[in-house]
Amino acid sequence: MSRRETKYLIIGGGVIGCSIAYHLARNGEKDVVLLEKASLTEGATWHAAGLVGQLRSSRNTTRMLKRSVAMYDRLEEETGMAFDWKKVGSLRLAATKERLLEAKRLTTMARSFDLEMHMISAEEAKELFPYIDASGLHGAAFIPSDGHVDPASLTQAIASAARKHGVTIRQGVKVEDFEVTDGRITRVMTPEGDYTADVVVLAAGMWSRELGAKLGVRVPACAVEHQYIVTEPLPDVDLVKRLPTLRDPERLVYYKPDAGGRLVIGGYEEGTLPFGDKGIPGEFVRQLLPDNLDRFGPLAELAAEVTPILNEVGVRTVINGPIPYSADGDFVMGWAPEVENLMVATGFLYGIAAGGGAGEMIAEWITEGRPSLDLWPLDIRRFGPHHGTKTFMYPRAVEHYAHHYKMRYPGQEHESARDLRLSPLHGILKDNGAVYGSRNGWERPLWFAPEGVAPVDQLDFLEPGWHRFAAEEHRAVREGVALIDQSSFAKFEMIGPGALDCLQKLAACNMDRPAGSVIYAQLCNEHGGIEADLTITRLGPDHFYIVTGSGFGTHDADWIRRHMPKDGSVQLVEMTSARAVINICGPKARDVLQAVCEEDVSNEAFPFGTAQDITIGAAPVRAVRIGFVGELGWELHVPTEFGAHVYKTLRAAGEASGIRDAGYRAIDSLRLEKGYLYWSGDISPDYTPVEAGLGFRVHLKSGGDFLGRDVLAKQKSEGPTRKLCTFVTEARLPLYGGETILSDGRTVSLATSAGFGHTIGKTILFGYLDASLWDRDTFEVEVFGDRHAIRRVDGPLYDPQNERLKS
Repeated sequence: MSRRETKYLIIGGGVIGCSIAYHLARNGEKDVVLLEKASLTEGATWHAAGLVGQLRSSRNTTRMLKRSVAMYDRLEEETGMAFDWKKVGSLRLAATKERLLEAKRLTTMARSFDLEMHMISAEEAKELFPYIDASGLHGAAFIPSDGHVDPASLTQAIASAARKHGVTIRQGVKVEDFEVTDGRITRVMTPEGDYTADVVVLAAGMWSRELGAKLGVRVPACAVEHQYIVTEPLPDVDLVKRLPTLRDPERLVYYKPDAGGRLVIGGYEEGTLPFGDKGIPGEFVRQLLPDNLDRFGPLAELAAEVTPILNEVGVRTVINGPIPYSADGDFVMGWAPEVENLMVATGFLYGIAAGGGAGEMIAEWITEGRPSLDLWPLDIRRFGPHHGTKTFMYPRAVEHYAHHYKMRYPGQEHESARDLRLSPLHGILKDNGAVYGSRNGWERPLWFAPEGVAPVDQLDFLEPGWHRFAAEEHRAVREGVALIDQSSFAKFEMIGPGALDCLQKLAACNMDRPAGSVIYAQLCNEHGGIEADLTITRLGPDHFYIVTGSGFGTHDADWIRRHMPKDGSVQLVEMTSARAVINICGPKARDVLQAVCEEDVSNEAFPFGTAQDITIGAAPVRAVRIGFVGELGWELHVPTEFGAHVYKTLRAAGEASGIRDAGYRAIDSLRLEKGYLYWSGDISPDYTPVEAGLGFRVHLKSGGDFLGRDVLAKQKSEGPTRKLCTFVTEARLPLYGGETILSDGRTVSLATSAGFGHTIGKTILFGYLDASLWDRDTFEVEVFGDRHAIRRVDGPLYDPQNERLKS
């Protein structure tokens, strides 16, 4: 058989695959080939409902979807093909007081994301969508730039534009298998011959998981059943044409005007069925599933409450088709950690809304090494190995589907696929009242319910019940001594004669420190953006111990491995499961630790920023004197089998000192007071260490020629054009991050982190400001539609000289 060579090979001819091909070619890339096993759109694209909404919980995801709208605005002129793009706006109804709060929160978040969104009255909502029953409505939110589109026509238009730019689209060509050599795809096998490519893009929708399995990649994407109905024509056809799209989350339904004066009505009910969990049947080309009106019936009844005219018009069609989903309900994008030249773009629940922007971002990711927007919330490296298993993925997808419109309070946890990764302290802490959350499959204590209080999370938009209990844990850390189970930290050992040189190339600080040194480091990209924020302990000349956040292990390890030499002189070994981590912290921590430790842990013998091997009870422990709460303390890295023993030993020794447990909600308020930053929120590849106030960690003289050095050197000499600032107010505001920060009524930033500092008695916000605003101290923050005065202050707010930390 023949073998074809190309630079970029895209697998999948839905809206996402066509958009990637188009953007690669539009950017000037040659040799782009797209393979589709049937015809374009005939997987899930053709039966998609076609709503184009832009607002999501992530700022950059929203920006990406805004790029879709910008592309759809220009595409007809570029191609000469009409595809029924209707920019009619979208309505979101608030049928209860809680939904009104939710809509107000989304509106202020949209403003901080630079997306126009307005709160309007029930009467104004009825003017926009006259068929709704406005009685009982508390209001609505309106986004004027949203709309709807015909998915198949859109995809054909994108494909046409791609062909004009030189893309080869081959339909009826099925990818059957791959050959992988030294971690790269070297051959893609099809019935018409083999392909070789520098980059292979997997954009095969619900088939991505099956194709990934052939590569040894567990793609955390699947499909579930989704139904919608198409009504018979309504009496006023012209009115229907002008309607915005409509979502009523309280009644779980959405609406889209359709051709001929009809309405498309769908929703997200309980108990949808997984699709393909036992394999996708046959070729499944342009197929639908049998309708299930018993399951759709309750949604139809709810829809009739919103729009009573449904009681007067018939149902023309019921569409039940599989739609893509992922293990956490969001897209799966980025370089697969397991295969060097495999780019993944799948799991697009709202692929029509994302199509244009996602294609643009993937094209940038391929050609520039990273997209121009940091897309961590969508990055495939946010997942662990368990996420792609059927046992986890399908129950979690079904749960996400049912909660698509259901009320979700800040901090609300999932219920399915729990108790997967358990610390050796799990049972002990559960008996102590731990209220657990889940992070990357790990069960982690959020807060502890005292005796007489049910260990159930207490959530609310305005006054969550858990606040007062987390405040007590916060005070215990500041005033006494506490134990925190941080076993979920991702942990690695880097070993080999090339280890130091590798880290010197990656880290913006000097890694050539004595054995026993603990180094807080940022790993930057070529643009100076922070790709990883972690601690590294030097154990020996060629031996380092790397610790990062629970959800960042796959990401950080992939970043490191992609920059390791290929000669075998460096090995990175996963150690997460090998060691439990117990953080003992607070001003009384040394007294408790010394009582059970055979070695001297005085400040002279064991200074801050160092690590030693010590013995606690009968257990060997790697003690690291560092922490994320801003108090005297040690991270105790314990062989897992000794974890419970070490905890019980410390707990018994600390009883006289009032020792208690603390959870992750307390950690967050403690670190806010101390000015400690969280990667993916306060810092990310979008921001440099200098901009984030971490310029002191950038060692230009001793750090060597590390990635991003030139950018950071320029910022240190000339100053950055923006910086992370701290804001406070004495008012106790219900902030969760993402809120709009304003100056003179103009949006100037968003809160990257926010919360209440129980020691200083103030609400704290972090947010980036441009240099033109650095001379101002007074600002406002918008919370649920209301504006409150905040003031900019120099941080950190607690122990700025690190006296307590280093005591």
